[in-house]
Amino acid sequence: MLNWAILGTSFISDTMAEALLASKGSRIASVFGRDPQRLAAFAQAHGIEKTSTAIDAILDDPAIDVVYVGLPNHIHAEAVCAAAARGKAILSEKSLTRTVEEAEALVAAVSKADIFFLEGLMYLAHPLMAAAGDIIASGRLGRLRSVSGYYAAEIAQFANPLGGGTIFNLGCYPASLLHYVVEAGFGGDAFRGYRCVATGNISASDGTVCEASLAMRFENGLIATLQSTDSFGMDHAFTVLGEKGALRFITNPWLPVAGDNVIEVTAYGQAPERIIVTSDRDAFGHQVQLVEDCLSQGLKCAPRPSPNPAHSLEIMKLLCEWENQVRTHASARS
Repeated sequence: MLNWAILGTSFISDTMAEALLASKGSRIASVFGRDPQRLAAFAQAHGIEKTSTAIDAILDDPAIDVVYVGLPNHIHAEAVCAAAARGKAILSEKSLTRTVEEAEALVAAVSKADIFFLEGLMYLAHPLMAAAGDIIASGRLGRLRSVSGYYAAEIAQFANPLGGGTIFNLGCYPASLLHYVVEAGFGGDAFRGYRCVATGNISASDGTVCEASLAMRFENGLIATLQSTDSFGMDHAFTVLGEKGALRFITNPWLPVAGDNVIEVTAYGQAPERIIVTSDRDAFGHQVQLVEDCLSQGLKCAPRPSPNPAHSLEIMKLLCEWENQVRTHASARS
């Protein structure tokens, strides 16, 4: 039985708490929150006995095995470094941090402490992603030539403006899935060689990037286009094209559910085949199980499809480059 400490009382911490409560291998021992009233309400809702508005009081508890960082992304690095210094295993929400410098400091702290760490890209823990990766790695699609994906959801009004906007809220999902696809198709080093160009729009209300588009070309010839917006819509798509066929996610790839999740594979000129991946739990439940399994095996990072710290750093560098180009082009237009 793993004892978890939850840092933060936002909706994502609430979702994680439900997944932890549903697991037979984990229990929530304590929770940290900055707002006393929200903290008390969160603890009561999930039956958590120990609470504190002082993060050190939570992290210094020797009974805590795993720390879940559900805080805003601009303070992820500070919280992860503090937990790592105490030797705690850590699951920290996406995006990894808010800047490359913070991400590098986080990864360095995790490496120095020699502890388990996982970025909370929960969808990658679901068997849907392993199924997709197996199809790509099998060569069924042939050599990969093109990837396209977008995620659109009207959530800006609920997001912390210090979080950076849609690229870090939603763009991290197609970006991280692209990272996994490129590795599955070409190997671990393929993602490090690319050029990209980006454009987008800046929100007049809070100055964050509210709509963003990215075009990439990898050294192996693969091209990719990603789009993200948190200012309108509720839609998603992700398609991988190879020389022999195509793979499309029919259900939402970034919110795989308990029940049926669907991938469509088409050999060019033939009828599409629907591949249904059925699961007894959603992505958050699989993420909790993944952490439990890794710690029981003494692992310091999760196996693919989930990212290791080096993967998370590569994804973070892409997100920051995407944002920087959008802002640069927006300034040039003005």
